[in-house]
Amino acid sequence: MWGEMSQKDWYRILGAEPSANLSDLKQKYQKLILLYHPDKQSADVPAETVEERVQRFIEIDQAWKILGNEETKREYDLQRREDDLRNVGPIHTRVYLEDMSWNKDEQCYAFSCRCGGKYTVSKEEVEEVNLISCDTCSLILEILQPN
Repeated sequence: MWGEMSQKDWYRILGAEPSANLSDLKQKYQKLILLYHPDKQSADVPAETVEERVQRFIEIDQAWKILGNEETKREYDLQRREDDLRNVGPIHTRVYLEDMSWNKDEQCYAFSCRCGGKYTVSKEEVEEVNLISCDTCSLILEILQPN
């Protein structure tokens, strides 16, 4: 499901920053959807331009379907974060979840980094991400799933 969705930058399509709140995203969506709506297009526009605008309208609508829903937005953001980590640098280590320590106070799994920092991941995130970065350096840890 996330293969195609994570390949597009839905924030860029809406002209928004990933830090934008839902209200800002909705405002940008509404402005763009009116601008590119097929019913709002001039009759004297070349067919090629009309097709481009229809495609843009469809993309804007898809972006809103993902970013306008808190659950799908969270999943998309997690996937973006993981994709970004894959592009940042090499994986320092690979561990199974059971090899990580459970921190009751912070409600997360933790693993010590060679720099002295920690890799941490919440119970919810561990179901959706495989890569996490150290909290003090640029090293990356991959959580392996048991066979």
